Amino acid sequence: MTDPAKTLCPYCGVGCGLEVLPPAQPNKPTHRDAAGNPLWQTRGDRAHPSSQGMVCVKGATVAESLDRDRLKHPMLRQSLDAPFERVSWDVAFDAIAAQIQTVRQSLGADGLCVYGSGQFQTEDYYVAQKLVKGCLGTNNFDANSRLCMSSAVAGYIQSFGSDGPPCCYADLEATDCAVLIGTNTAECHPIVFNRLRKHHKRNSHVQMIVVDPRRTDTAKAADLHLAIRPGSDITLLNGIGHLLLRWGALEPEFIDGCTQGFAAYTEVLRHYEPAIVAERCGIAVADLETAARTWARAKAVLSMWSMGLNQSSEGTAKVRSLINLHLMTGNIGRPGAGPFSLTGQPNAMGGREAGGLSHILPGYRMVKNPDHRRQVEQFWGLPAGQISATPGLSVGEMMLALEQQRVGLLWIAATNPAVSLPDLNRTKAALRQSPFTVYQDAYYPTETAAFAHLLLPAAQWGEKSGTMTNSERVVTLCPAFRPPPAEARPDWEIFAEVGRRLGFADQFAFASSAEVYREFAQITRGQPCDITGLSHARLAALGPIQWPCPDPETEATAATRYDKRLYARGLFATADRRARFAPLHSNGLAEPPDDRYPFVLTTGRLYGHWHTQTRTGRIEKIQKMHPAPFLEMNPRDAQQLKIQGGEWVEVRSQRGTARLPVLVTQNIGRGTLFMPMHWGSLWADAAECNALTHPIACPISGQPELKACAVQVVPVGQPGSGAIAAPETRPETLPEAAESSILSAAPTS
Repeated sequence: MTDPAKTLCPYCGVGCGLEVLPPAQPNKPTHRDAAGNPLWQTRGDRAHPSSQGMVCVKGATVAESLDRDRLKHPMLRQSLDAPFERVSWDVAFDAIAAQIQTVRQSLGADGLCVYGSGQFQTEDYYVAQKLVKGCLGTNNFDANSRLCMSSAVAGYIQSFGSDGPPCCYADLEATDCAVLIGTNTAECHPIVFNRLRKHHKRNSHVQMIVVDPRRTDTAKAADLHLAIRPGSDITLLNGIGHLLLRWGALEPEFIDGCTQGFAAYTEVLRHYEPAIVAERCGIAVADLETAARTWARAKAVLSMWSMGLNQSSEGTAKVRSLINLHLMTGNIGRPGAGPFSLTGQPNAMGGREAGGLSHILPGYRMVKNPDHRRQVEQFWGLPAGQISATPGLSVGEMMLALEQQRVGLLWIAATNPAVSLPDLNRTKAALRQSPFTVYQDAYYPTETAAFAHLLLPAAQWGEKSGTMTNSERVVTLCPAFRPPPAEARPDWEIFAEVGRRLGFADQFAFASSAEVYREFAQITRGQPCDITGLSHARLAALGPIQWPCPDPETEATAATRYDKRLYARGLFATADRRARFAPLHSNGLAEPPDDRYPFVLTTGRLYGHWHTQTRTGRIEKIQKMHPAPFLEMNPRDAQQLKIQGGEWVEVRSQRGTARLPVLVTQNIGRGTLFMPMHWGSLWADAAECNALTHPIACPISGQPELKACAVQVVPVGQPGSGAIAAPETRPETLPEAAESSILSAAPTS
């Protein structure tokens, strides 16, 4: 039997190890698709330290999408009204290079915008940064991590002086108090939750507190569920801090020796009496006191959060308010303790290391820091001043720039903004304003392809070799185990070839992704995310390794390949090596409910689907698991509106509408609604949650408040079945596009 390929699941940031088996296996039954073609198979890799052999339904079925609806050749059209025509790669590259040169002459370098993805491997990210921020001289490279983890990035940087989750998954089995806030971990990071839940069940003294407006599967497993009102997170956290301070449940030695700003923080806390906090959050005083007492008594508190904190107009402030509690109690840098951001995408961490947001540079450097710019310029062999001192546009700002005709080329890769961005009707109108849009993806159709002038077929997971870094900073080599279909190419190769055609042959003389990684590793030397001790060869030989991993290794980093906690000595990455408290109050929701729009709509993911269904929508088992969108509503709200479960409603905000059936459930409180975010126009009619959401973003992180907007609900009867298997219409079929279709997704066993 052929040895399985060891790789990483390409979905969420948990970073589960997978073993992939080829279709033809002697003496083994072969999985086949509806047409009888043999399928690749996946199973959990028991040797991977992060997942220990566990895998969720997404990872178990991912290989079934490899040959579904693939984009196989470059396609070009002159306008959005014209059909695509197949062209050669030479024609495609010439078109991109010519448009870049035209824009640089007419609008300047800042007329170029690139929007990337946490689906990239680190090598893809790095080559794109070198091209855009280095050679082209604009920082207008942003990624969909802006919608995911940018508030966590900002919170870590402001509190600790550097990005990077300080915890390890080993802390899941070492904590005696787990606080999960703004995360439905059971559905969105299921393997992390499985590890925590096993520890929780086996140890009666271990407590789990879940903070979420919904009674999710995560909340159902908790010892205490705090169903707070949307937007009241800072109030709750300050209320817990108030009680910890009142009870003297502090770590004075740590506060005095390792932090700064505690006095100003305590001045804020005095305003958060329990009765006030309970009323604002919509919870009982007794429950608030139980949460604070559990934190105070614990030997090691591990907090975890995800989009519920990050996707907010106060995202950075929420993250820092949570970190404050760890600092005041010394719960950081030791087993079972620390503030742990659960990353949304498989390589959002690698993207942060490589500089894949518009305000950062490779190696955890900042665009605004002149020393950092100078270091990168010298490393890349570029003249002084080549890298702009001005942070680039976030993706939201890119949409505004399109409206204002300040963009001459928009290059989108491995993401689907025509579904995922807020204020979607306005977003689509902005995308139509682009003079030239390049869309680089593995699949067709997608909703964003409808706004593209040039389509580039990208190799995806399993078809290119590279690295990914998961939420606990573990780097895994993901080798190619099959060739890309037809003319598809790895993303880094596409970026590098454009660089060469623009005259930067020396900067992009890479013969392999291993060479790209070797160069990238060197640019991290001496930085908090130092990986100079890593290479493709070492990762292939030793397996996954957690950073920091410098060359030569220190005694601390050489002691283990993983489970390296940051800040174990109480020394932080700030100038004085002290962490910073943040004295913060909350302004609440950016768009609170009112008489016209009386409900708060919150959004989120489901267990089986991931993001905009570009991959999971093409897998039959997952489609059957989650066939259609829905709106969760409390029974008393449904009764007041005279709505029965299964009936259809129209949800309206100031920006748009959506129509979908109602799921009446006690799992959500009065005044709050929930809608999954996976359904774009390709998969259901008028069910886009982001047609409703607003674009107001955290002023520090630039992350929009996708988790809350004000809406009204109007009953519309029963226009059809709640099970929308697929849309009535699809974008045009490309010449020589993949033969399979969405409607005949491959079955699973």
